[in-house]
Amino acid sequence: MTIKSEILLESGTNELEIIEFQLQNNTFGINVIKVKEIIQPVPVTFIPHAHPYMEGIIQLRGEVLPVIDLAKVLNIGGSDDSSKEKFIVSEFNQLKVIFHVHNVSQIHRISWDQIEKPSDMYTGGGQQIIGVIKRENDMILMLDFESIITEMNPGTGISVDKVKKLGKRERSNKHIVAAEDSPLLRKLLHDTLLEAGYENVEFFENGQDALEYLAGKVQGSKSIENDVHLVITDIEMPKMDGHHLTKKIKEDPKLSQLPVIIFSSLITDSLMHKGELVGADAQVSKPEINELILTIDKHIK
Repeated sequence: MTIKSEILLESGTNELEIIEFQLQNNTFGINVIKVKEIIQPVPVTFIPHAHPYMEGIIQLRGEVLPVIDLAKVLNIGGSDDSSKEKFIVSEFNQLKVIFHVHNVSQIHRISWDQIEKPSDMYTGGGQQIIGVIKRENDMILMLDFESIITEMNPGTGISVDKVKKLGKRERSNKHIVAAEDSPLLRKLLHDTLLEAGYENVEFFENGQDALEYLAGKVQGSKSIENDVHLVITDIEMPKMDGHHLTKKIKEDPKLSQLPVIIFSSLITDSLMHKGELVGADAQVSKPEINELILTIDKHIK
C-alpha cells in the first residue's frame, strides 16, 4: 500500500488524514503525511546492543532502514495474529524509519479541533500520547513519534550544544510566540532559544491558543509590532494546526505583517508548497535548530 501525495489536503483547512492502526486491542493513529508506504513484514536483521525498542534493520529498495517495535515502545504485548501485522514506512525529521504494528485498518479525514489534549491524570505525565480522537464506540490515540525517536537517539533531536556554537548574543528585548504541542519539544525549544539570547518566548500548546493570545494583543486599533516580534509554529497540533494558524495570521490586517516561521518535522521538498500557500515567511525542518535561530535573526526586527 503506497500513500500517494494526491491524498494530501489543501493547505490551511485545519484538516488532516490519519492512518488507523492497532497494537493488540488498542487503536492508534499516524498522520498520513508522515507515511511513505505500508508493507508486509519481512525478515529483520538483528543489531546487537541496540536500543530495546529497535527490532533490527531491513533493506528496502537499496536503503537500510531501522525497524521499531511499537508494541515494545508502549509496553504492549505481542500480536495475536501475525498474518495481519504490517510495517509502516515513515519519513519525518529528515529520517526514514519503519514502525512494526499489529494491523492497519483504515484512513480517516478529521479536523484538528477533534483531537483533544490528553490529561496527565491518565497518561501519567508521559510524552508518548499527544492527542485523543473520540469516536462513537472507541478512541484513537495519536502518538508523538518524534519524541519516540528522540528518546531512542537523543542526537537526532534539538540540541542546546548546537546553538552554543553561534556564540553569545543579546536578544532579550525580542518577544516571540511559539506554538508546539509536544511537552518535550517545548522544553527543548525553550532551552535552545534561551541559549541563543531569546529570553522572552511565550509558549502555547496549539495554534488556537496562540491565535487567541495574538488577537488579544491587537484589540481596538493597537498594533502587534510593539508586543510580538515573530511567531514560530509546529504543523501538527490539536485544535488548530500550524498551517491554519499561519493562514489566520496572514489574513488578519492587524497581524499580517508578523513574521511566521514554520518549524516542523514535516518540512520536506514535496511539502514546502503547503507552507508557502498559507503565507509562511520561512520553513525550517526539525531538528535544524541552528538554521531556525539564524532564520529568526533574519526576520525579526
